[in-house]
Amino acid sequence: MNITLGIDTSTDVCCGLAVDGVVVASHLLADRRAHAEQLMPMIVEATAGAGVSLSEVTQIVVGIGPGPFTGLRVGVVTAQVIASVTGASVRGVCSLDGIAAQWVRSGAPEEFVIATDARRREVYWAHYRGGQRVEGPLVTAAELVPALPLAGPGASLVPGANLGVGAPTTLDAGVLALIGADLPDLGLTPLYLRRPDAEVPTKRKSTLLQPRLAVGKRA
Repeated sequence: MNITLGIDTSTDVCCGLAVDGVVVASHLLADRRAHAEQLMPMIVEATAGAGVSLSEVTQIVVGIGPGPFTGLRVGVVTAQVIASVTGASVRGVCSLDGIAAQWVRSGAPEEFVIATDARRREVYWAHYRGGQRVEGPLVTAAELVPALPLAGPGASLVPGANLGVGAPTTLDAGVLALIGADLPDLGLTPLYLRRPDAEVPTKRKSTLLQPRLAVGKRA
């Protein structure tokens, strides 16, 4: 039996299961601040509800972004830990590719853009042609996104957005589990696209008192 677990934490918290080519579970929590607390309980609930054991999982497909540092790290590390315990293989894919594949399955146009919210008045996006990614992923101001049919949770942030017919607005982790093996394997390095807000200083700061400058008239 082939059991694939799909995980993505690039935006919301979501997981899904596909068993022998059939989606049997898809869970999503629209909360961008509870990845660490909610992901593992959600996975346990999904497997129990589908009548399978986590130890039976044979493959894991995890979205590696683009997305924020903390959220992505939770998903990728969880996938790695489960794989190390169960012996399942693990595959990292672009989260935008997962949404694009959903739309292609339901009749996407020849060219389109998938966009997610990057905050700071920006979006993560990628351009697709014939179902294949031809540009991106990138993070830019929303107004710089190409004027093409849009899908994804950040599509509505694009000025004058042309939301495509049947365009998915969230990533379905069940579908990600189902078709993840057909998406490009990008490894397990998260696609942050931005430098982290908090960084370790690379230059030591002196704590010594600095000599005072003499102030007064020249002799």
